[in-house]
Amino acid sequence: MRKIKAKKIEQAVEKLYAKANYNLPKDVEQALKRSVKKETSRIAKNVLNVLIENSDIAKNELIPICQDTGLAIVFAEIGQDVCVVGGDLKEAVNNGVKNAVKKAFLRASVVGDPFDRVNTKDNTPAIIHMDIVPGSKIKISVMAKGAGSENMSALKMLKPSDGMPGVIDFVLETVKNAGPNPCPPIVVGIGVGGNFEKCAYLAKRSLLRRLGTKNPKKNIARLEKTLLDRINKLKIGPSGFGGKTTCLAVNIQTLPCHIASLPVAVNIECHAHRHAEAVI
Repeated sequence: MRKIKAKKIEQAVEKLYAKANYNLPKDVEQALKRSVKKETSRIAKNVLNVLIENSDIAKNELIPICQDTGLAIVFAEIGQDVCVVGGDLKEAVNNGVKNAVKKAFLRASVVGDPFDRVNTKDNTPAIIHMDIVPGSKIKISVMAKGAGSENMSALKMLKPSDGMPGVIDFVLETVKNAGPNPCPPIVVGIGVGGNFEKCAYLAKRSLLRRLGTKNPKKNIARLEKTLLDRINKLKIGPSGFGGKTTCLAVNIQTLPCHIASLPVAVNIECHAHRHAEAVI
């Protein structure tokens, strides 16, 4: 049994949360640059170039890409042969978030109660998803999820008879209703299957998949392409100014589900698709 100190997890989360806010992942940066080349609208091109310049400034000057430094979403894949010692894992994750907010000067954006709305002043508690996997390592992925895009997300329990056409209609309706609010160009994560809560998790989790990669299932890969093409034909465009670039990628994750249901969740992410990962 391999032992990993809780302090090491705390330090990893601190580093990843700060890094996610300062550095746009390479795949996202490349997707934005490819979009500039394809875009025909002058205004849309200008907006995309501003977004790329903003990303470069954040990276070079170590300042947040966006003023909304996001709710910390932490995915921990914990090897079954790992024992966390010297502290509680959840506490270590939250301490890492607290440290990052303080040292990296990140905006505190979390309230302790959904109705009293008193700021916790350190962006905790984080949203933590833990999975037990084979092995003796811990993989930590941290996403900084802003509210502008999160608020535009949606979930619906479709009927099995709705099938793929129903899924397509629901996704397009969700994106169309979102309009410019999630700060496009967006990344659309979709979860299909499981049940009510699991499809939402799948949608969020799918956002960690590298942009430009295809789902290994051919029918789902075709669905991703169909949705990407149709979303971009909505012509919402960068920051809502029109053009071809409303969406950078559509990532879908599926699971088996009950014979009588077809759960679908759409989790929208803004152009500042911020996440970072490390293996301990």
